[in-house]
Amino acid sequence: MEPPTSSGFYVSRAVALLLAGLAAALLLALAVFASLYGHCARVQPSELRRLAVPNAASFSPLGQEEPPSTQEPGPTSEPEVTATSQDWRPPGPWDQLRLPPWLVPLHYDLELWPRLQPDKLSAQLLRFTGRVNITVRCTMSTTRLLLHSLFLDYDRTEVRGPLYPGTGNATVGRVPVHDVWFAMDTQYMVLELGEALQPGSRYELHLSFSGPVFQESREGLFLNIYTDQGERRALLASQMEPTFARSVFPCFDEPALKSTFNITIIHHPRYVALSNMPQLGKSEKEDVNGSKWTVSTFYTTPHMPTYLVALAICDYDHVSRTERGKEIHVWARKDAIANGNADFALNITGPIFSFLEDLFNISYPLPKTDLIALPVFDNRAMENWGLLMFDESLLLLLPSDQLTEKKTLISYILSHEIGHQWFGNLVTMNWWNNIWLNEGFASYFEFGIINYFNPKLPRGASMARMLSSFLNEHLFISALKSYLKMFSYSNAEQDDLWRHFQMAIDNQSEIILPATIKTIMDSWTHQGGFPVITLNMSTGFMKQEPFYLGKAENQTLLAHNGTWIVPILWIKNGAIQSLVWLDKSSKVFPEMQVSDSDQDWVILNLNMTGYYRVNYDKLGWKKLSQQLVKDPKVIPVIHRLQLIDDAFALSKNNYTEIETALDLTKYLAEEDEIIVWYEVLINLLTRDLVSDVNNYDTYPLLKKYLLKRLSSIWNIYSTIIRENVAALQDDYLALISLEKVFEAACWLGLEDCLQLSRELFRKWMSHPENEIPYPIKNVILCYGIALGSDKEWDFLLNVYINTTKEEERIQLAYAMSCSKDPWILNRYMEYAIATSPFTFNETNVIETVAASEAGRCIAKDFLVNNWQAVSERYGTQSLVTLIYIIGRTISTDLQIMELQQFFSNMLEEHQKITVHAKLQTIKNENLKNRKQSARIAEWLRKNT
Repeated sequence: MEPPTSSGFYVSRAVALLLAGLAAALLLALAVFASLYGHCARVQPSELRRLAVPNAASFSPLGQEEPPSTQEPGPTSEPEVTATSQDWRPPGPWDQLRLPPWLVPLHYDLELWPRLQPDKLSAQLLRFTGRVNITVRCTMSTTRLLLHSLFLDYDRTEVRGPLYPGTGNATVGRVPVHDVWFAMDTQYMVLELGEALQPGSRYELHLSFSGPVFQESREGLFLNIYTDQGERRALLASQMEPTFARSVFPCFDEPALKSTFNITIIHHPRYVALSNMPQLGKSEKEDVNGSKWTVSTFYTTPHMPTYLVALAICDYDHVSRTERGKEIHVWARKDAIANGNADFALNITGPIFSFLEDLFNISYPLPKTDLIALPVFDNRAMENWGLLMFDESLLLLLPSDQLTEKKTLISYILSHEIGHQWFGNLVTMNWWNNIWLNEGFASYFEFGIINYFNPKLPRGASMARMLSSFLNEHLFISALKSYLKMFSYSNAEQDDLWRHFQMAIDNQSEIILPATIKTIMDSWTHQGGFPVITLNMSTGFMKQEPFYLGKAENQTLLAHNGTWIVPILWIKNGAIQSLVWLDKSSKVFPEMQVSDSDQDWVILNLNMTGYYRVNYDKLGWKKLSQQLVKDPKVIPVIHRLQLIDDAFALSKNNYTEIETALDLTKYLAEEDEIIVWYEVLINLLTRDLVSDVNNYDTYPLLKKYLLKRLSSIWNIYSTIIRENVAALQDDYLALISLEKVFEAACWLGLEDCLQLSRELFRKWMSHPENEIPYPIKNVILCYGIALGSDKEWDFLLNVYINTTKEEERIQLAYAMSCSKDPWILNRYMEYAIATSPFTFNETNVIETVAASEAGRCIAKDFLVNNWQAVSERYGTQSLVTLIYIIGRTISTDLQIMELQQFFSNMLEEHQKITVHAKLQTIKNENLKNRKQSARIAEWLRKNT
């Protein structure tokens, strides 16, 4: 891949979402473990039994028929015994999080038969039956066998073997199974054997089971109910990551225990079955009631972990194309396919695969790729090998999406999941604590791929991006190629990756590092957070300290155990400088000293590739502010964005003063990049500043200061909106920034903004087919109501009543709370709680009204007079939330007492204690914010 900075050293556009991506990367591992452990407290269903299984109670091999049934699985002929847990047993391997290493799974023959029928979509619990033969290799003698199982009932269990090589895996004898029990906390199924398994021998585990199809949660095997072609329909899909495969079939459910899979799915003939591999064949079978079912078999998968096993059973259509001889299919609702909603995703999928194949020089190993758009998918997207799953909102492009950021979002999501085909699927982390090897590189290439195809779109950053920045693109990719080839179809840890990077570094002499790659990267991956790098431009003295949210004044590096080894890429007076390293808590870099010349300045973190924030001494910030005023374009847009973002974040968290950040805004009259304006406005026009009545003296100062500077950027985009709004459809940065700029202009009272809002709202009222441009729809709706009368409000209510899309209903419900007329707001709340057609199920209307400036007192009075009805409509907890919203501007204990007395009759005793504590927190936050606001007001008086 050509480096995006090949034309010099500046990225062509700003990286708008960089820091959010970095924070997400830090939290990723925690999220995975939360998911991993969050299910451990569940218990097995009451139907689970401890089975005393006679050896003769075997079931037919998968290739033979057994009496099928469409009935729910009934009790077996085996004696029923109450399920036991590990609490009844002495300590043992079932107490451990990880499976014991006694058995290594080699292959699964898996058959699943969900009883989904298109003419029986009732709400009753849907179940499935299944059979699995697992071939395992014994590594040490054991009379116990552990594997994962959750929510599954068992009819029969059997262990066959040993298997003799050279005889087609023929078995001689069976290993007696004396007892089967479940360690519920660790989700193990334990088989107590009558004789020991022999090291080096292979065995087959034959298990027959049944389990539930989930309807509320999208994990394991789950159901989606949806509407297509005017009919109510259903589909089944799977989500196995991280530990849900065990709720679909008994398995060795750890990422390092890769196996091959032969998957068979039995389904109703009206449905199509999809899995990881192409379909091998179809046959027909009859159940005991004479109903016919289709048996779909699939080719053997490559070696892969259980969390990548995937299946779907659906009544969908698809579109297809061929890329380098391999079929790509996008499956979706028939209406969506007929409307062309899947075409955009189909057309970019192939080129993304080809790009990564060429980059790594490793072909995608599967013969096909299916992408399926699920009506509801909590995980948003999943990279299952050969069957990628997406929430349909992240894969399908509607005609109305042309003026949204949806194209970019779909491109990012697709690139990320396709990147996983190499990072995660081909090479898998050994255990979940190294999941960043999957997610980090998928994210890195997600942004790299999109930037390659559309250089106007921003890149993201992470550990991988920082690593690439202090090496070079060629060495970075070379090391990854070596790593991928070495660990293909296997598992790796982060030290394996560092070894391959170190080999690449050792084979050249151009790049010299201060330590080994492992030492450098361990300093980032073995401790939380990231640093603030502070440079004193007068002396060249640089130091590092951890970045804390709300750092206390005396909080220093002494409270932190280690330091980061930080690559410092930097520019001086617009010219690239040589890479330096901050490998200790502080260091002096004489080359970074600046003279008294107005032209002399330094910016650290070139192209924002480093995973750290940057602070400067007062002289340094002053010089940068002066340069922005003199000639802002000398500083690249990505660094104008960086300076604003760092300065406000550092001032908010006590690393520097708010005046430092404000000084950087003086030049904004010359700023024509909307993403920089967006960054200024989200940091300066905060909710606290905008909605607190105590800040009203700041408003005229802000209005005068900002409107003088906002006119240039406003003129650019208001003209586009009036003349050719379609010109914005591929401008991602404008699409994500325009709403904030438009909202700020109207809030500051810019007459042209208010007039444009009236024009667009009235034009829409007269001709509803003329949609309001999506990027500014929220603002136009709100100001159309705020500037209008009951005529506009009644029109919007009518639109709401006739709208079925949840997202649009929420948008309209919010807009109706923007009225400035007390009687309209009061009527709105009456509508919301009345037992009438005016029900606002998606939105708590009382909270929405209370959140507005005009509605705060109105909502308060309404609540007192109607609190019983509000409680019945929205629940008692909503009363507590409303108190917080209404009291969000309190700053004294007297106000807290008055508020509590005001609502005392509505609250239960335990709620009163909670409310008091929360209001104290709000008060303290407000006092802190008001000190900041007072300093902002004082600065504005001096600079307006």
